[in-house]
Amino acid sequence: MRNQKKKKKKLKATAMASNYLRNLNRIIHDRFQPLLNGTRFFSDGASSFPQPQPKPKQPPSPLSSSLNVNELAKFAAIADTWWDSEGPFKPLHLMNPTRLAFIRSALCRHFKKDPYSAKPLEGLKIVDVGCGGGILSEPLARLGATVTGLDAVEKNIKIAQLHAGLDPVTSNIEFCCTTAEKLVEEGRKFDAVMALEVIEHVAEPAEFCKSLAALTVPNGATLISTINRSMRAYATAIVAAEYILRWLPRGTHQWSSFLTPEELVLILQRAGIHVEEMAGFVYNPVTGRWSLSDDISVNFITLGTKSNNTE
Repeated sequence: MRNQKKKKKKLKATAMASNYLRNLNRIIHDRFQPLLNGTRFFSDGASSFPQPQPKPKQPPSPLSSSLNVNELAKFAAIADTWWDSEGPFKPLHLMNPTRLAFIRSALCRHFKKDPYSAKPLEGLKIVDVGCGGGILSEPLARLGATVTGLDAVEKNIKIAQLHAGLDPVTSNIEFCCTTAEKLVEEGRKFDAVMALEVIEHVAEPAEFCKSLAALTVPNGATLISTINRSMRAYATAIVAAEYILRWLPRGTHQWSSFLTPEELVLILQRAGIHVEEMAGFVYNPVTGRWSLSDDISVNFITLGTKSNNTE
């Protein structure tokens, strides 16, 4: 009897997931077909991909060549909600344990650390570029790393400082309202440099990656996570997340700003970073959880090593 109930429950969950994916194409088609000029999703034809549109013009930023002031304004407007796990940053809160699992495992392999230690990242200097409210910086500090969190939005840094101040365990974090380029000018270097869900919001990805490389010590690690410029990513990360589920404010992401894994690898190679590991993040709408996967069609993360002869 108990086994039958479990079987029925499993079948119901499977049916829910199947129904969710089956209906997504219909919802997208009905609501967004006029907006997308006939573009179809989940079809096999290469011509069905929405073509990247020119990025909107933005006023020049006095801070850095890679900053996008329009993107900074978006995040400044919702800075107070960084630690609201049901607010605009809910997807990042849900994804954070999975991101952290990859980071911990990959850095332990790279630096030959004990992954089972209570503080496996102890002794490592890490910079979290585009740290926002510090939702990644804090757990990195709890794992033993000395963390510098930087963000160009002053309100983000204030929120990060206030929240970290509530936990004495995170006293090994320094939060700065600055840019990666500015730290390069100051001659700062780190064992590991990470920019998670950031590169899709910068004006010049190639210049941004050069700055990340300049901050990384020789043989150090550079980690970047972002969204693939794929048809599936358009459907899930923009249409579903922003318009249907309303997890994010509309306009949070621009499909033309996404990078394919191949493009990111090439940009990093030109900056002197050799990509050694790559993994995908996959969301299960039934369980509401993210998991690591070989599927890099939507969200993916890379770890690269800076060449010993690159400065």
